[in-house]
Amino acid sequence: MQQSMTGYGRDERTSQNLLIKTEIKALNSKFLDFSPRFPKELSSLEGEIRNKITDQLKRGKVMLSIELEIAGEGALDVEVDEIRFKAFHNKFKELAKAVNGEDSDLVKLAIQAPDVIKQQEIDPEALPKKDILASLQASIDQCIDFRKNEGNALAEKLSEYIQNIRQGLKNVEENDGSRSENIRTRIQKNLDEIRDKVQVDENRFEQELIFYMERLDISEEKVRLKQHLDYFDEVIRSEEAAGKKLGFISQEIGREINTIGSKANHAEIQRTVVMMKDELEKVKEQNLNIL
Repeated sequence: MQQSMTGYGRDERTSQNLLIKTEIKALNSKFLDFSPRFPKELSSLEGEIRNKITDQLKRGKVMLSIELEIAGEGALDVEVDEIRFKAFHNKFKELAKAVNGEDSDLVKLAIQAPDVIKQQEIDPEALPKKDILASLQASIDQCIDFRKNEGNALAEKLSEYIQNIRQGLKNVEENDGSRSENIRTRIQKNLDEIRDKVQVDENRFEQELIFYMERLDISEEKVRLKQHLDYFDEVIRSEEAAGKKLGFISQEIGREINTIGSKANHAEIQRTVVMMKDELEKVKEQNLNIL
């Protein structure tokens, strides 16, 4: 089952009068680009947090947020530094008087001044680390489920594009026989027109014609293209986190399509090649979203 690199997960729970909120957002990226944001009290868990993200989400731009809030009655435990409050209030009052300003909002300004109000701090030693990591894991699991759902939709789209290329290959095979015959007939016709004017070595002509037809032969390209298409379908059905491998297979598919186009010398096949290239571009674009 394929996964998209786009994902989202969120968990919220309470433990020991502490509200724990974890949130993960994941976007496309060639490599793992991990951006954590959590309180300094969780510094001791940073290594374990990073390992969980690396091992389970593997690739993408991953943004993690962990918030800790004191819940229940503990959230109301605040301390007011009265000395600091009075100092700020008196200073603001002097400034207001100096400019003949009103002093009706000075209490509010003094209360909001730095370090006047202190809330109860979280004790790093008393943190419910097990529950914090459990909340993180719940968010990771949600993110992975989101990725799987997105991945299923992407896999269906990719299979549709590959099927369109496969149909294009079938059209090429149907026109290839007439293409070779048309080329041979056109060369023979041109030769007949000048046969009376120049001397032609028939044996040498046949050798050159065979050599020319071999250069335009696309039998090997058709076989290899079919093999690459089959392998693409196999990988997308049976492997996980195959985004890079699918990208490499897409490059090989493009190589065979381009060679067929350069050798085709046939209007209908050229139109089919253009269609296959268009479908392959869609494949490459969607591959960027696969983990």
